[in-house]
Amino acid sequence: QVQLVESGGGLVQAGGSLRLTCAASGRTFSTYNMGWFRQAPGKEREFVSAITRSGAITYYADSVKGRFTISRDNAKNIVYLEMNSLKPEDTAVYYCAATSAPISRSMMAYNYWGQGTQVTVSS
Repeated sequence: QVQLVESGGGLVQAGGSLRLTCAASGRTFSTYNMGWFRQAPGKEREFVSAITRSGAITYYADSVKGRFTISRDNAKNIVYLEMNSLKPEDTAVYYCAATSAPISRSMMAYNYWGQGTQVTVSS
């Protein structure tokens, strides 16, 4: 079991940056593969990024590749999502998720979810 809490969202202008933080509870954080997903109003939740247990492998959606960076600090039980060059289409609620299964781009693979943090990018 793991509990996840996202923070760091906010309102920024296009071209700006934000860093999201996912704080996890428990001593087994390093055993989970982690992911970030987002959901805009009226749309399906979509994959953003994922990272393996050690951080050796990362995945990115094509829409964010080159702009977003996922990282983790297992000693602090934290996963980060650094977002640069933000666009209005990045506006969404961003969710942190954890899975004991292999790293995945699929929402269905993740068993644990945070409450989400709102990111709004104005044009």
